[in-house]
Amino acid sequence: MLAELVSSALGLALYLNTLSADFCYDDSRAIKTNQDLLPETPWTHIFYNDFWGTLLTHSGSHKSYRPLCTLSFRLNHAVGGLDPWSYHLVNVLLHAAVTGVFTSFSKTLLGDGCWTFMAGLLFASHPIHTEAVAGIVGRADVGASLFFLLSLLCYIKHCSTRGSSARTWGWFLGTGLCAGCSMLWKEQGVTVLAVSAVYDVFVFHRLKVKQILPAICKRKNLSLFLSISLLTFWGTSLLGARLYWMGNKPPSFSNSDNPAADSDSLLARTLTFFYLPTKNLWLLLCPDTLSFDWSMDAVPLLRTVCDWRNLHTVAFYMGLLLLAYYGLKSPGVERECNGKVVTNGKQNANGHSCHSDGEYRNSESKPSLAAKAENGIKNNAAQRSPLPSTENIVVLSLSLLIIPFVPATNLFFYVGFVIAERVLYIPSMGFCLLVTVGARALYVKVQKRFLKSLIFYATATLIVFYGLKTAIRNGDWQNEEMLYRSGIKVNPAKAWGNLGNVLKSQSKISEAERAYRNALYYRSNMADMLYNLGLLLQENSRFAEALHYYKLAIGSRPTLASAYLNTGIILMNQGKTEEARRTFLKCSEIPDENLKDPHAHKSSVTSCLYNLGKLYHEQGHYEDALSVYKEAIQKMPRQFAPQSLYNMMGEAYMRLSKLPEAEHWYMESLRSKTDHIPAHLTYGKLLALTGRKSEAEKFFLKAIELDPTKGNCYMHYGQFLLEEARLIEAAEMAKKAAELDSTEFDVVFSATNSPYPAALMNLGAILHLNGRLQKAEANYLRALQLKPDDVITQSNLRKLWNIMEKQGLKTSKT
Repeated sequence: MLAELVSSALGLALYLNTLSADFCYDDSRAIKTNQDLLPETPWTHIFYNDFWGTLLTHSGSHKSYRPLCTLSFRLNHAVGGLDPWSYHLVNVLLHAAVTGVFTSFSKTLLGDGCWTFMAGLLFASHPIHTEAVAGIVGRADVGASLFFLLSLLCYIKHCSTRGSSARTWGWFLGTGLCAGCSMLWKEQGVTVLAVSAVYDVFVFHRLKVKQILPAICKRKNLSLFLSISLLTFWGTSLLGARLYWMGNKPPSFSNSDNPAADSDSLLARTLTFFYLPTKNLWLLLCPDTLSFDWSMDAVPLLRTVCDWRNLHTVAFYMGLLLLAYYGLKSPGVERECNGKVVTNGKQNANGHSCHSDGEYRNSESKPSLAAKAENGIKNNAAQRSPLPSTENIVVLSLSLLIIPFVPATNLFFYVGFVIAERVLYIPSMGFCLLVTVGARALYVKVQKRFLKSLIFYATATLIVFYGLKTAIRNGDWQNEEMLYRSGIKVNPAKAWGNLGNVLKSQSKISEAERAYRNALYYRSNMADMLYNLGLLLQENSRFAEALHYYKLAIGSRPTLASAYLNTGIILMNQGKTEEARRTFLKCSEIPDENLKDPHAHKSSVTSCLYNLGKLYHEQGHYEDALSVYKEAIQKMPRQFAPQSLYNMMGEAYMRLSKLPEAEHWYMESLRSKTDHIPAHLTYGKLLALTGRKSEAEKFFLKAIELDPTKGNCYMHYGQFLLEEARLIEAAEMAKKAAELDSTEFDVVFSATNSPYPAALMNLGAILHLNGRLQKAEANYLRALQLKPDDVITQSNLRKLWNIMEKQGLKTSKT
């Protein structure tokens, strides 16, 4: 138990510095913007949506079905909201638990000694785990690993009690349930069933490849055959259910996610896919260069057989075959078991014995022993060592290294990444066991004490270096800026682009622009970066340049709705209304099929329709505006904030003199956002128009209370006071309105666009009171054109002319 506690403590200690880290990279989409984590979203949605909150059957879904992980995020959100500390704490505790369980599993293979301790410490400290533990979305891998190991330990118990206790099938049930839970944390968890089968055949029964079929054909291993058949059945059922639940369709990814999969060259695809496992193994051996993202050109394609990296591929597969041969070959005269050298099945030092295949075959021919045994294989189980030989451990370690990695190899389906460090969390168990058992074998083989000490301390030094690298790498995950800067040398295009977003959020505009341009230097057709650069330029009033980059972004990705949206807004503000209208219409017609983030796309389409409706509204086409607004409401995603859209619906109905409908939508706007100031103002105007003066005044005052710095609030309240003939108060409001900026509202329309003479007269009066005499005159004259006999307007105009003449200003009457 000491080894488990110490290794868990090390795993915990190495990641304590991540508790102060922020949300990074994919954490934003999986947690901060994931609607499935919100309390108002039914928790059952978790079981129908993918990891990112998109419906599994949607064509744009990532198909990553990890409901238990998402459920853990939701519990985090319920307890601590969006405080990243609690999320990181759960990740660290899970890693410590996995480390302890892995050490316990290693004890069943290596015994209760220093080598088990070494394996646990090696796993606890390995730097390849930093993405899975320090990155919150990596919890899927850590959680899957926990249930992966629990499933494997249950199966080991099943094997050891098979034929001697009825509880054996309880352990098998635990195996199946834990395997299912592991798959519901992350897809590769289901591979534990295959690893369990390898353990049963090659470790527990110690069969060689050539013995498997004869043993089954002779029906001397019915319990083994039954267990393997049940594992196969359960694994097939889980995979079938998984495929059915995601709509029987594989996910689709962009070419930048996995360039090799998109390559037209069969040779390039083949050579690259064969090389990638080599690169992954190198990351396990020497995790010196790590990155948050290995997509795009982080690993250049191998296009010819002359590429020198093919030598790495050949060396890797030759080494793998040699290890497999060593683990599966028939034993020779001398071999090693439990850290001791064994000859012909007899241990040459005190300890457990190890049996050769020859002994197994001899025991098979003895009827008296066979009658006492469960089957032809386990005929001497009581006398046999509970610890497997080095060859057995090598086979199991290789299965742990390879089988969980197979889903990431593009062998059965294309995946959405080139390399993902967190995918190596489970395979690293096999790697750690291989390193440990290799060190132990060398330790046993050498005779000199100096060499033994050298091997032991070299392994310990490796653990120390791994631990130091882990602690340093955790620092890169403290915040997004540090993370993206650390990835520039591996994936400069992606790292510079993401860094630009961070710098922009910090208001470092020139640095952000430089980062975006650096990203485009490395990969000029990145639609997201072209759009982000255009957005930065637009926000800094460089509209011509912004339009240029938006057009490039649309050319690179014609379905990028947000680029259409901002293009239309710029054109509308430039007075190019027809071009803006066409742009908004084109955006509204883009389907959300096969898009990575359909929610964001729907939000952009809704915003396009909203702005198109505003355009119609400003042109006086209120019926057309209403039609567009209704379409926007139909297409509006759950996360879209609808208050402005509802308020504009009310404005359109107001212009059409449909006051009950207008009141309904004003109230809907206030229900969706109780502090929405434009809705307070527009609803106040409606209440005043319908004679509910006291209610109207409350809404105007509430608007001012919500934001006392907005001149628009004072202007509307001043208009109301003018209509009520409370001139002194109106003048005070007008004075405050003149002192403040009133340009930020999206839906409160200026009275200069109003067809109502009273509104024009009121605006003229406010301008009059604030000394804007010529503008006041223009509004009085427009009001008189609409209502020539209005006495108040005529009186105000005469007073205005008197003031203008005294100041020597030219008036329209002269």
